[in-house]
Amino acid sequence: MSGVSNPVEAIEVFAVLSILVGAIFSFFCAVGLIRLPDVYSRTHAGSKASTMGVLFILVGTFLFFIMEGTFSIRLFLGIFFVFLTAPVAAHAIARSAYRAKVPLAEQSVKDDLKGVFEGEHEEEHGDGSGVSSDEVSSKM
Repeated sequence: MSGVSNPVEAIEVFAVLSILVGAIFSFFCAVGLIRLPDVYSRTHAGSKASTMGVLFILVGTFLFFIMEGTFSIRLFLGIFFVFLTAPVAAHAIARSAYRAKVPLAEQSVKDDLKGVFEGEHEEEHGDGSGVSSDEVSSKM
């Protein structure tokens, strides 16, 4: 039987696999940032793939240090803050780009926010379009 018999070896194998999966996600992030057509697609690739890549790498490193007998609060906080802040930052970047009227890619099929931000823009400038703030907030 050639399986892993020692629990420490099993954790070590899991840590190495986690770091490898994180590296693969990071590679896909880089490819997505290069290949995707517009800022919105790139933001999606950059946030999802890089978050998963960094999280897998940090979890693998965290497991390795746990196996060595050291609890690293820095790694634990890094995992927590990357998981919390990366998607929020990507959302803020995409929303800013949309409000700055950065065009979508030609391949984009549907723009779900078009009516929402046009109504909000008209309300801010007071052109009397009759769109209430309740209607705008319910569309968001």
